[in-house]
Amino acid sequence: MSSKDFWDQRYNTDEFVYGIHPNDFLMSIMPKLKGKKRVLCLAEGEGRNAVFLAEQGFDVTALDISQVAVEKGQRLAKQRGVEVNWLVTDLADYSFERSGWDLIVAVFMHLPSELRQQVFHKIPASLSSGGAFIGEFYRKEQLQLNTGGPKDLDMLYCPELLQKEIQPLECCHLNVINREVIEGIGHTGMAAVVQIMAIKSDK
Repeated sequence: MSSKDFWDQRYNTDEFVYGIHPNDFLMSIMPKLKGKKRVLCLAEGEGRNAVFLAEQGFDVTALDISQVAVEKGQRLAKQRGVEVNWLVTDLADYSFERSGWDLIVAVFMHLPSELRQQVFHKIPASLSSGGAFIGEFYRKEQLQLNTGGPKDLDMLYCPELLQKEIQPLECCHLNVINREVIEGIGHTGMAAVVQIMAIKSDK
C-alpha cells in the first residue's frame, strides 16, 4: 500500500483521528512566535494545528499527502471561520520556496529516514532570516509505550539525530520528555517525545 493510500484510509472516518485541538507544545511556544507571519505546516493531516495558527492571525499554508485529510481540514477551517491555503502533495515532490516562510511547523511528522533527511535539508533555506522551525516528534523509546506513532524504528527520532539533521539552524529549545499526549484516538497516553525550536541566524 502506498503512503497516500495508507493515510487516505486512516483518515476516512467522520471522526478526527488526532482530534481538533492543537498540539500542546505548539500552544505552549506561541509567545515565542510573535512577529512571525507566513507559516508552513508539514504533514499537517486533518488540519488542527494549521487552523489554530490561522486563528492566531498567521498566514498559513498546510501540506499533506492525503486528499481525505485535507478535505477534513478545509471543513474544520470553515467551521472556525478562518482561511488556510491547503495543498495535497507528497513531501518528496514539494518544492520548498526559498526564504519564503517565517515559521515551519512539523508536529509528529514521521517519514522514512531518506525522505526525512531530504525534507530537513531543505528547511533552512526555505526560512526567512530569523525564521523558526518548531516540531514535536516521537522518540525511539515510543516503541515500548504503544500509545501512538509509527512502529518502525527508522521513522522515529532521537535528539542527536534531530539536531544534526536540522543544521545549520541554531537550536534554542530542545526538550526530551515523557508526557501524556491525548490527541483524538490516534495519540492516547504517556509518550516519549522530543520537542524542538530552531532559528535561522541573521548572520
